[in-house]
Amino acid sequence: MKQAPEQQGLYDPSTEHDACGLGFVAHMKGQKSHKIIDDALTILRNLIHRGACGCEENTGDGVGILIQKPHKFFQRVCAEINIELPDTDSYGAGMVFLPTEAAQSVQCQEIFERIIKEEGQQLLGWREVPIDDSSLGPTAVDGEPTFKQIFIAKSEALDSAAFDRKLYVIRKRAENEIWNSGLSEQNMFYVPSLSYRTFVYKGMLTGSQIEPMFPELSDPDVESALALVHQRFSTNTFPAWRLAHPFRYVAHNGEINTARGNANWMRAREALCESDLFGDDLKKLFPICIEGGSDSATFDNVMEFLHMSGRPLPLAVLMMIPEAWSGHETMDDERKAFYEYHANLMEPWDGPASLSFTDGEVIGAVLDRNGLRPSRYYVTHDDIVIMASEVGVLDVAPENVKIKDRLHPGRIFMVDTKQGRIIDDEELKKQFTSEHPYAEWLKNNLLPVENLPNPKQIHGSNPDTLLQRQQAFGYTHEDLRLLMGPMAAKGMEPTGSMGTDAALAVLSNRSRLLYDYFKQLFAQVTNPPLDGIREKLVTQVATTIGPEGNLLEPTPESCRRIKINSPVITNEELAKIRDVNLPGFKTKTVDILYPVAEGGAGLDKALEAVYLEVDQAIEDGYSNVILSDRAIDATKTAIPALLATAGVHHHLIRNGKRTRVGLVLESGEP
Repeated sequence: MKQAPEQQGLYDPSTEHDACGLGFVAHMKGQKSHKIIDDALTILRNLIHRGACGCEENTGDGVGILIQKPHKFFQRVCAEINIELPDTDSYGAGMVFLPTEAAQSVQCQEIFERIIKEEGQQLLGWREVPIDDSSLGPTAVDGEPTFKQIFIAKSEALDSAAFDRKLYVIRKRAENEIWNSGLSEQNMFYVPSLSYRTFVYKGMLTGSQIEPMFPELSDPDVESALALVHQRFSTNTFPAWRLAHPFRYVAHNGEINTARGNANWMRAREALCESDLFGDDLKKLFPICIEGGSDSATFDNVMEFLHMSGRPLPLAVLMMIPEAWSGHETMDDERKAFYEYHANLMEPWDGPASLSFTDGEVIGAVLDRNGLRPSRYYVTHDDIVIMASEVGVLDVAPENVKIKDRLHPGRIFMVDTKQGRIIDDEELKKQFTSEHPYAEWLKNNLLPVENLPNPKQIHGSNPDTLLQRQQAFGYTHEDLRLLMGPMAAKGMEPTGSMGTDAALAVLSNRSRLLYDYFKQLFAQVTNPPLDGIREKLVTQVATTIGPEGNLLEPTPESCRRIKINSPVITNEELAKIRDVNLPGFKTKTVDILYPVAEGGAGLDKALEAVYLEVDQAIEDGYSNVILSDRAIDATKTAIPALLATAGVHHHLIRNGKRTRVGLVLESGEP
């Protein structure tokens, strides 16, 4: 079974890049009905133009629907196969994709059942899902898994929240064990949902195929007070059954351009994570981000982790997609402090995005801080809330429309079916921003670089060796004339197109910088010209360096770091960081050089020595490490700065130490 072409020659399927359609319908007061399901499926059919299909018009990129667990329906159909379900809060239900090969499918189920028992819960039974794939194209059928539903009873010792966490642990353990054993690849064993509150039907379908594919969606007993739907246009990955939205908590239209870096940092932070709610179970959840997932799937992995670890769902959303705050002149200081504090815990998941989220009780949506994806909503007099990528997805009588509006950049729109109301963005954010004294924590712990003590010595540059250093670090006359000259003379950077017709570095017979071999990752569909100077209201270039704290536990020490106003710093700022000697702050300089005479073998050996020296600096209590190539001379040349920095970064991720130290690069290259 193939879902994507294999990597061959210069072609890599991971570089394939979408504009999707998403929407939800909910009864504000939480009244369940089959009409909510019908309306949601109508939205899907009306968003079919936002999806995509390949050369087969009957093979879609993906379609799905997330609803509340249809307890009334499950009770009836399970009784028919001698599975007795308890009351709705006492069991969890899951949709499971299994391999089509019978022996593999049985093995996957046996592993699942063993893990359920080991985690102290009771398997109630499996149910085969009736399907009709006659409308599907050959490619969709080729990748189609076997569909089963699983029912798991809650042990009496657990409350509902603890039971949901236990279901999360069971699912993660089953995924890790089955995928790592080679028994089944991700496409064929996958758990779209396993919860006591929500349930997901999805697949490699079009908007008009999901109801015929899963006929039970037409059953009047399938009821819900909310339904989240998505029509996929796959940009960042190839279509696959498991990558259809909704995921377990989110459906997403757009692209998260920072997903790879976000996932790397998430992997680095796992070493410091501790949770009273999970205790020893926490380690069973790693890795949080599943390799091979789309940007949306990776986002869902992290949001699920934050939410399951105790953060309310909208708080997890605010951490991951913050509004533009640094240049906001009218935002109150309390809210700014909230965002600045959380920027020390996690960097934003950035990109043009409209994102809907739900945990089965609340359902809402948020736009990225630039507002580069459209979303509109209606609220009717009979308490129905409709949100979608565009208007017109459902017929609503004009006299029944109570509110009609659009999502605004960085603002949350959320319906709480338990409270029976829409919770205003201001009220929601006030609740979270006042939860801890974030401003006080920042004042006592975050150190702006300009407030550090004056350095003993500032390293300047020797004009006598300027030409030799320019040659050593790959400067050209074009760099000086077209880029650096205007920047020095006018304080501005020349603008240019992100598209470039320059010859590929790999085809050049001249010595090229390592950077030249890489191309920028950018939004494939929406490509706005954003930068930190021209768009300072919606961008933030300030950053912090130093050890991090436990992502799952907000404490004052988590922002005990040095704040710099730009990723590029001056010699004076570097000297301040080098000389700092305050409680919690101490810096070590590590040379990134190798002997010219030893060539490539010397480079390899020098890199390994750098790794060991950085490891030792961490053990010796240094909070920051400066990687420096300042000491180059006729016998020693610089390890390419990109190679040295990336090598140290990933070495520290592998050994679980990355979040214990800040990295600063002192180089002639950047």
